[in-house]
Amino acid sequence: MAIRFWLGVVQRDHVRDAVRMGIGQLNHGSREAISRLHEADGLVYYSPRETLDGEPLRAFTAIGRVADNDVYSADRRVDAAARQWRRRIDWYRPAVEAPIHPLKPHLDLTTSSRNWGVKLRPGLVELSRHDWEAIRLAMRMPAPEDRRPHDRIIADVVPEPREGPTWY
Repeated sequence: MAIRFWLGVVQRDHVRDAVRMGIGQLNHGSREAISRLHEADGLVYYSPRETLDGEPLRAFTAIGRVADNDVYSADRRVDAAARQWRRRIDWYRPAVEAPIHPLKPHLDLTTSSRNWGVKLRPGLVELSRHDWEAIRLAMRMPAPEDRRPHDRIIADVVPEPREGPTWY
């Protein structure tokens, strides 16, 4: 199966939780959305805001690769009504946030329509290879063939049970 590239729309505070836990989750835990990704696919998170009602951010905030083909439920109870579906992501932790504004004239996503933001409403959008490469470079993620051994992408945090608000 060919590698595909995806953009997920997630507020920055949730992105930070996802990177810390080494997971990916989309659309408030939707199984349908996260199941569209496959092993080795690229995933970049775009954060329009810092928090749900916070200040506008409009930046790419995390980038990585899908670690495997397992989609799992974060809910430990069998009878959980609203399950949160996730998958393991190998995030490139040294990545830097990249504001979208300087990239807008160069991305297929933003140049193909004046109302490009409407395309982001579903919460998951497939990116062209061109857009992935432009975002990858802006976030300073090396290409696989350019990586040195110490630049490995690893999921070094094991998800732990959390108390408090759920990650969406």
